[in-house]
Amino acid sequence: MLKSIDPATGEELAAYPELDAAGIEAAVERAYASRHAWRDAGIDLRTALMRSVAGVLRAEKSRFAALMTSEMGKPIVEAEAEVEKCAWTATWIADNAARLLADEPIESTATKSYVRFQPLGVILAVMPWNFPFWQAFRAGLPALAAGNVMLLKHSSNVPHCALAIEDVFREAGVPNGVFQTLLIGSRAIEGIISDRRVAGVTLTGSEAAGIQVAAAAGKALKKSVLELGGSDPFIVLADADVKAAATVACRARNQNNGQSCIAAKRFIVAEAIADEFEEILTKAVAALKVGDPKDRANQVGPLARADLVDDLDRQVRDSVKKGAKVLTGGKRVDGHGKGYFFEPTVLTEVKPGMPVYDQETFGPVAAVIRVRDAEEALQVANDTEFGLGSSIWTKDVERAEMLAERVEAGLVFVNGMVASDARLPFGGVKRSGYGRELSSYGIREFTNIQTVWVGPPKT
Repeated sequence: MLKSIDPATGEELAAYPELDAAGIEAAVERAYASRHAWRDAGIDLRTALMRSVAGVLRAEKSRFAALMTSEMGKPIVEAEAEVEKCAWTATWIADNAARLLADEPIESTATKSYVRFQPLGVILAVMPWNFPFWQAFRAGLPALAAGNVMLLKHSSNVPHCALAIEDVFREAGVPNGVFQTLLIGSRAIEGIISDRRVAGVTLTGSEAAGIQVAAAAGKALKKSVLELGGSDPFIVLADADVKAAATVACRARNQNNGQSCIAAKRFIVAEAIADEFEEILTKAVAALKVGDPKDRANQVGPLARADLVDDLDRQVRDSVKKGAKVLTGGKRVDGHGKGYFFEPTVLTEVKPGMPVYDQETFGPVAAVIRVRDAEEALQVANDTEFGLGSSIWTKDVERAEMLAERVEAGLVFVNGMVASDARLPFGGVKRSGYGRELSSYGIREFTNIQTVWVGPPKT
C-alpha cells in the first residue's frame, strides 16, 4: 500500500493499493498504443491541449494547493504559487513549442538539408515529492508537446497528488493513454525501463535513485535525463549589497521548508562582511513563523517525512560536535504533536569534514563558510560532488560574469535567487545529474534529432 500521511500531524490521510504486474502491463500497452496517434495529432492540437491543461490548473488551484500542503507539508501560499507556475509553463510551452520544434535548415553539400525533431515514444518519469506538481509538469509538458506519451511514477508518499495530476490531463482533454499515473513502488521501475515499448526515462530525485535509474537505462540502452541533488553555493563577495544578499539568503534556504535541490545551502561569505551578513541572516531566520502549513501566516512547515527530520538532526548535531556554532535554531521543534518539524537554523564556523559542508542538507539549515576573497570562494564553491545551482552576490556584475565561467554548476545566478524558469535550461553537472529540462534544450531531450539530406549534391 502507498500511504498518504500529513507531515504536520503524522496522521494517515489515505492508503492506495499498488498496481500489480497486470495493471502495469495494461498501462504500458495503453501508452504504447497511443503513441502514434498523439505524434500524428500535430503540434497545433498538442499545444491547444497544453492551454487546456493551464485552464484546469487555474480553475482548481485551491484544491490542488491544499493537496500538496496536506500531503507533503508545503506552506499553502507556496503551494498556490506552484500550481500557478505549472499553469504559466503550460501556456509558455503552448506559445513556443512549434518554434522550438520546427525543422532547422542547415547548409551542407546537399541541395537541401535540415534537422527535424521526432518524438521517441513512451517516456517514464520518476518524480520526487518536494514539488509534487511542478516536477511532474516540468518533465511532462515539454515531452508531451514534442509528441511523446508519458508514464508517471511519482514518489510513494504523494499518491493523492499523483492521481490528481493524471486528472488534470484527463479533464483537459488529453487522449486516453497519453499521460498515466502508475501507483507503484521503486522496485517496479527497472522492469518498466527495460520494457521494449518504453523509449526513455527522466528522473528527479536523490543521487542514489539516479544511480539506479541510470544503470537500468544504460543496461537497456535507453535515453535518460537525471536531475539529482545539490549543495548549492551562495557566494557573497566583499563588495556585495549585504542586506539584499542576506535577505534573499533567508528565503533561498527556507523556501519549501528547505526541501529543494536548488535551495542555497552553503553560504560562502567574504570575511570582511561576514559579521554583518550573519547578523542580518540570523535575525531573518529566527523571525520565520513555523507551524501548520495550512495557516497562511506560517512561512515554514514540516519536513515531508519523519526520516528526513532524523537525517537533518544527525547532520546538525554531528557538525556541532566537530566545531560548528549554532546562531539560531539547531534542533527539532517541540509543541507540534507528531509532526515532522525542524527549527530554521543558521550555523557558522563551518569547515570541511562537517556533514553540513560535505553533504546535501534537505531542510531549513544554512551553513555559513567564511573565506578570504573571491578565489577562495570559488575553491569552496566547487569543493563538492554536486553541481546544480549557484549564485554570486557582488556590485561588480562584469566580475561576477567572469567568475561564473569558473563555477562548476548548471545554473549561475548573479544577484538573485536560483529558480527554474521555462525559458531557461535547467539541470546540473557532476553528481547532480545530466541532461536538461525546459527551454529549447529540454523540449528536445526526448526527440530523435534526425538529419535529412536531399540531393543531388551541389556542384
